[in-house]
Amino acid sequence: MTRSSQSWLIRHATLVNEGQRFCSDLRIENGLIAQIAPTIEPRAEDEVIDATGLWLLPGMIDDQVHFREPGMTHKADIASESRACAAGGITSFMEMPNTRPPALDRDSLEAKYAIAAQSSVVNYAFYMGASNDNLEAIRAIDPKSTPGVKVFMGASTGNMLVDDPEVLNGIFRDSPVMIITHCEDSPMIEDNLQKALGTYGEDIPAGLHPLIRSREACIKSTRLAIALARKHNARLHVLHISTAEELDLFEPGPLANKRITAETCVHFLHFNDSDYQRLGMRLKCNPAVKSERDRRAIVQALSEGRIDVLATDHAPHLLEEKNNLYQKAPSGVPLVQFALQVALERVFAGELTLERVVEAVCHAPAQLFNVAARGFLREGFAADLVLVDPRQPYTVQRAEVLSKCGWSPFEGSTFSSSIVGTFVNGQRVWDGREIAPQSHGQRLSFDR
Repeated sequence: MTRSSQSWLIRHATLVNEGQRFCSDLRIENGLIAQIAPTIEPRAEDEVIDATGLWLLPGMIDDQVHFREPGMTHKADIASESRACAAGGITSFMEMPNTRPPALDRDSLEAKYAIAAQSSVVNYAFYMGASNDNLEAIRAIDPKSTPGVKVFMGASTGNMLVDDPEVLNGIFRDSPVMIITHCEDSPMIEDNLQKALGTYGEDIPAGLHPLIRSREACIKSTRLAIALARKHNARLHVLHISTAEELDLFEPGPLANKRITAETCVHFLHFNDSDYQRLGMRLKCNPAVKSERDRRAIVQALSEGRIDVLATDHAPHLLEEKNNLYQKAPSGVPLVQFALQVALERVFAGELTLERVVEAVCHAPAQLFNVAARGFLREGFAADLVLVDPRQPYTVQRAEVLSKCGWSPFEGSTFSSSIVGTFVNGQRVWDGREIAPQSHGQRLSFDR
């Protein structure tokens, strides 16, 4: 394990950790959090940062990203997107298997780890995917090699649609790791699409996306996933909840004792269906951004712990690909660089507490996946940290987007806070202006 030998002392920061907010100093040594105390005296070898007025948080762990490598590197790669993560305060990511080739076996999974070891500036892990014909590979998963197995339930992505009931049942019965699901019902979506084509021809408005990828399609598929998990007592995590109705399928309260957990994404906290008129196909993603009623219900469910984790579902495409007719415009939005600031906007709006946001983006993913020694501000844990200035507004400009696709749905938006420093394994990877050269993340380890 590579660790930074540089010693840092962060002084007079407001630490936010495990439901508490307090003023403290924090020392970093050998890539770890060495000391947390009200006052720590500087030493000659310390690089001192005066963090008066700044929030010091654990680095965000984003458990849902699509970085497109291998196979689609014209629009994104691990190097570019990990840099966008660092600028946004994300210190670890877990990447989805629908690359080219998809990660459907041990060899393809390890090939992605090998790429990240050379190019990622933040920490990394990769999911294995499920298909109709790789059940044996799923049964053979080493639980320390991956955070989970990703199942596209009735939502086709390449050859990764799992629509064989026998295989689906087998995955929920036999998977040695957590099952992560994308829940939308393809037959319902296809029926809605055909109706839209009958009315509009090829020129389907972007605003119809939440009617085509409908709430009913989400609810039906989520109910099926939960039923299978209960049948086999499987550990299930349902991704990117987008409807108010799905929320009733999950229990509020602490994550620790749950077998079935839920996640939403930052764009579902920020946008609603009125934004299609302004953003068009740039807002097209699966599942779809839906109504203001849904947005408010999702924020409330996150507040009360009915939704356990907040992630991104970062999925970049080039603007020339997005600026297309409905059926040709791919679904997905680049999000990692501004995700934490988007989440913090709900704090400034009085809808979420700062402590709850930290729990949802840092503590909960670490607990959910048993990530070793990360996700908390604790002595002896990896020094994955983010410094936020809550007094410094930031306006998103296209020229400052680090994702390879080169655009953001937040362009022109002004956030109330700025990310002024990101540490990964004790290295200051982001100083508020640029990525440090020769920064390297580490492969995430799982305590299983």
